[in-house]
Amino acid sequence: MPTLDRQDNLFVLDLGDGENRFHPDWIASVDAALEEVEKAEGPRGLVTAATGKFYSNGLDLEWLSAHADQHDDYIVSVHQLFARLLSLPMITVAALQGHTFAAGAMFSLAHDFRVMRSDRGFWCLPEADINMPFTPGMSALVQSRLAPQTAHEAMLTARRYGGSDAAAAAIVDRAVAEDVVRSTAVEIAQAQLSKAGDTLGTIKARLYGPALASLRETATPRG
Repeated sequence: MPTLDRQDNLFVLDLGDGENRFHPDWIASVDAALEEVEKAEGPRGLVTAATGKFYSNGLDLEWLSAHADQHDDYIVSVHQLFARLLSLPMITVAALQGHTFAAGAMFSLAHDFRVMRSDRGFWCLPEADINMPFTPGMSALVQSRLAPQTAHEAMLTARRYGGSDAAAAAIVDRAVAEDVVRSTAVEIAQAQLSKAGDTLGTIKARLYGPALASLRETATPRG
């Protein structure tokens, strides 16, 4: 399960060492950690990271298939997690040490910056290959964070981007060696600690207003 560690003014949220799929318990744990970070005061920043082969492999499709009657509520909880992260009033950085797929890739896009391992691992939106259309909220999130042509390619072709390709497409901000992924993310966040506060929160709310509104729509989350 995810664990939150505070190092002076920097919060580091480790998502786990498995596939880090969006099981309801995992979502609740991450959301509680983000709430704690959000309520903190003073200069602060957030880095999310993981250990092992995956950063996150996305939705927990096994749980979802066994709880089809809770599909809408589940998607609402995923959307709310994305919206909370996207609007956090501080700089957030994702340290992508492993595979980052589907909802995990979207979760990474909800951060302000991303650092990815350059030699192994893929960033991918595989929805076109697994016959699962993006929800309106997910589409809005991806389109708000990627250049139009990159969003088009990533969403329609399910391309798997390695670290260097992801950096070239501006999906991630830096592609670095495995042993400095997390430290580079920490360095980026620490350089922006003083930005935290209401002003940054307002900037994010206005910058990503349409995407946040779509993610927070609960009546028909699947469109």
